[in-house]
Amino acid sequence: MATVTTPRTPTRPVKAGAHLSRKKRLFWPFAAPALVLYLAFLVLPTIATVVLSFTSWAGAGDTPEPNGVTNYTQMWASDSFQYAFRNTLIYVFLGGIGTFALAFLFTMVLRDMKGGKIVRAILFFPNIVAPVALGMFLGFVFKYQPGKQGLANYVLESLGADAAKFLAPSNVTGVVTASLIWASSGFYITILMAAVDRIPPYLYEDAELGGASSWQKFKNITLPMTWDVVGVAGVLWTINALKIFELVFVLAGPGTYAPPNEAWTLGIYVFDRTFGSNGTPDFGAACACAVAMIALVSVLVVLLRRLMRRDAIQF
Repeated sequence: MATVTTPRTPTRPVKAGAHLSRKKRLFWPFAAPALVLYLAFLVLPTIATVVLSFTSWAGAGDTPEPNGVTNYTQMWASDSFQYAFRNTLIYVFLGGIGTFALAFLFTMVLRDMKGGKIVRAILFFPNIVAPVALGMFLGFVFKYQPGKQGLANYVLESLGADAAKFLAPSNVTGVVTASLIWASSGFYITILMAAVDRIPPYLYEDAELGGASSWQKFKNITLPMTWDVVGVAGVLWTINALKIFELVFVLAGPGTYAPPNEAWTLGIYVFDRTFGSNGTPDFGAACACAVAMIALVSVLVVLLRRLMRRDAIQF
């Protein structure tokens, strides 16, 4: 039985130039709205902040008056800014080291643990609580008041130790650092566990057959395979730690206005200068501190990205 074949119609090859031209025509209609929002809500306010940092302005009424670098010189010379700068760096570095150490520890434990996803969800829970509510809860835990001690002092007194003034201005930075580590570690555990889940299991099986310890498996498999994710998590931590405000404000605040200067962060410094604890707001000084925060986060992120730069591992 003979088969009848129909001749194929030759297809006309698509030119690469025409394809790229269509992509370019589609690019701007989709990108333009995002660029407009980025320009309106990020670029322009940032430029305005830099300009206002060289002026003296109460925020309303009179027009801003240029005053050169006076805001910056006064800011660097003030004790309140030095306290705020020091405390913010403590939260960034000590809080970051503690958070990532705890996150890596739980990552190693939860990887082979039955019910690890449930534990991961429990550890993530503090991140869904508003910082103000979290600060109020921790305030009850660390409260120091004769006859009405918080949970921490109740435990200390039960063990025969003296009650401690955890929320005193000299101690509140350490309490906030520990609270940040406890509250933030669940978020970074979730991120790191998502990166660990994509590592092929046979790598761990081969290492176990070779007699590798848990530390050796973490050092030679887990850490190199998740290095890119660790870098991104480090950037997120740096940005979030520099902006810390609510937790310190609630824990260290007297309940009326602002915490003592010894407990300030850069965010509280901006708040104080914006709303004027001494009567008259000073938007120029607040903008100067905001510019310092932008410069600090830019430097830290660039240094972190350079430190974490490695070639991607394919698997």
